[in-house]
Amino acid sequence: MARGDQLGRQWKIIQLLLTAKTGRSAADIAAHLECHPRTVYRDLEALQVGGFPLYNERVDNRNLWSLLDTVKQQIPVPCSLTELMALYFSRDMIKALQNTVFHDALDTLFQKIKTTLPSDSEKYLQHVRKTLAVSLKQYKDYGKYKEIINRIQSAALNRKTLDVEYFTMGRQKKSRRRIDPYRILFFDNTFYLIGYCHMRKEIRTFTVERVSSATVTDSSFDSPDMAQLDEQLDTGFGIVKGTPEKIRIRFDRSCAGYIKETEWHKSQRILDRPDGSIMFEAEMAVTEELRQWLLSWGAQAEVVAPQALRDAVHRTAQKLLKKYNC
Repeated sequence: MARGDQLGRQWKIIQLLLTAKTGRSAADIAAHLECHPRTVYRDLEALQVGGFPLYNERVDNRNLWSLLDTVKQQIPVPCSLTELMALYFSRDMIKALQNTVFHDALDTLFQKIKTTLPSDSEKYLQHVRKTLAVSLKQYKDYGKYKEIINRIQSAALNRKTLDVEYFTMGRQKKSRRRIDPYRILFFDNTFYLIGYCHMRKEIRTFTVERVSSATVTDSSFDSPDMAQLDEQLDTGFGIVKGTPEKIRIRFDRSCAGYIKETEWHKSQRILDRPDGSIMFEAEMAVTEELRQWLLSWGAQAEVVAPQALRDAVHRTAQKLLKKYNC
């Protein structure tokens, strides 16, 4: 028997016990699940071994199985059918997490959701999936970093300092770092470790796939102010933080609509111009991510301010001209 079928059946048993006021017999559960009572007894035993506080008692000459009332208060009754279907559809969006513990856990969750749906609703779900899909063509294989991700997550949860070996792309060399891991962030199909770097004496962002080793130490650290951390991250266009500056970019009318339909930064302000072009304004750090985004629009974008950013784009344009012998 497939493990997914077993998990799904056990999840249904939990739901049946959650909604039962006076408990259910193994025969009653078997009738609901359309299986043999012996199968139900095996699943009940497996759930008890797994830590679920199940108990049975004799009521009116019947052995009834129940969950402790405290557990019923902690485990919520399933969501509405529409919410379950929406969550089930979102499984296509987690392809970027393949071969990680996050993907494995979500995949198990989706299997449980599927088994919770009535048969008619499941048929409808499969029909709708033919017309609704999520495409994710470019993503990284994080399978080989699974153990490192697990160690980082464990250290972050337990507030333990890490000793890591990290490859810096800019300097093309490895270095040993001691880091207090505050958070793992998944952004733009990449896992990042955000934490306090003891070597640099500041909060830094590290790309997880450049961590070649990670050792959890016995040293503990205090929990950071997460609101302040989020505020620092918001200063950048992407993942890299910095000192915010007033950014002004003129976009031609040919791409104005594309710029307007997306929120690129929480501080953005877009002003329409008489000729159909727009002025994009924001308060953010001038980073490589911002420069790359600007260059992706080619001649349709012109930096108005700050001058340093305008000069940087100009230098890149000059190098491009040289490469193409223009």
